[in-house]
Amino acid sequence: MAAPEHVLDEVWQDREIKFDQPPSALKLRKGEKQIDSINSVEDTKGNNGERGILIVTNLRLIWTSAKSARTNLSIGLGCISSVNIRQVNSKLRGNSQALFAMTRFNAMRFEFIFTSLVKNSPRLFTTVQAVFKSYDTTKLYRDLKLRGAIIRDKELVMLPHEQVYEKIGGIWNLSSDQGNLGTFIITNVRVVWFAVLAENFNVSIPYLQMKSINVRNSKFGQALVIETTASSGGYILGFRADPVDHLEEVYTQISNLWKVFSSTPIFGVEHTMEERLEDPAQHVVPRAEDDVEITDGDDIEPSLLYQPDGERELDREPVFCAELGLAMERLKEGTTLQSLWAVV
Repeated sequence: MAAPEHVLDEVWQDREIKFDQPPSALKLRKGEKQIDSINSVEDTKGNNGERGILIVTNLRLIWTSAKSARTNLSIGLGCISSVNIRQVNSKLRGNSQALFAMTRFNAMRFEFIFTSLVKNSPRLFTTVQAVFKSYDTTKLYRDLKLRGAIIRDKELVMLPHEQVYEKIGGIWNLSSDQGNLGTFIITNVRVVWFAVLAENFNVSIPYLQMKSINVRNSKFGQALVIETTASSGGYILGFRADPVDHLEEVYTQISNLWKVFSSTPIFGVEHTMEERLEDPAQHVVPRAEDDVEITDGDDIEPSLLYQPDGERELDREPVFCAELGLAMERLKEGTTLQSLWAVV
């Protein structure tokens, strides 16, 4: 049985941090919704003294400099580990409260500080904190989950706005030599399987994390095989239907719902803005491309400006070390090779 094409573009917006991206990378993808747009926000950590616009979506924070659209940030909500409010020294506001977002991406830590330049306006704090909390508590929409607390008394613990389309018994999970008899629950956002004898033996597979689905032969006979994306662990999950006639029904149902979901993805993040009076200054004016020529210079790599432990020192030139017989980065003045080995 032919596998349907994987029509859902890989979702990177909530899982990556990007610096100074072209306009195409800042456009909202399918299913991404703008929750708020806040003018007059300073990127105090990397561009202190520079006014910009902060857009909060259900997947990320996008900051763009008002001076140049080429200076921008895209911070995935999935990279944020904590959001706090602290005092900071801003060039535009002086000593004031600012939003601190601690993040982690590609085994590196980054610290972002945003200061609202509008006096007595808590919008920056309340919106970002609420959206981050909503993202953090709705992971089952986006992440594959093994052995989770998702089944209670043989019934699925439903997510907000989740709809069950089919519940099919007699489905064997082929993860072991004997197989485990269980039940499929097919909804508008995921496929769930749980064992009949132990409901805590289960798997929740969001359509967001599906890479392919097909029917192929196995040592157990015809089996439904679901392959997940690399970001979810790259699992290959096999299931057999009893009776086997159910297999085509299950395959068709999941394939169709996956296609529908791909055209209108549901990420689960919700936040309702409190009603406020219309303020013309809050409307974002479309910005034309900057008509400038970019030349190579001695600019610091943007990511280095957001190191949480202060600005990282630029790499020193390599020199040949006769003692090691290798090229190495030139040591700081006063530092010896022996002292490096002596560090405990």
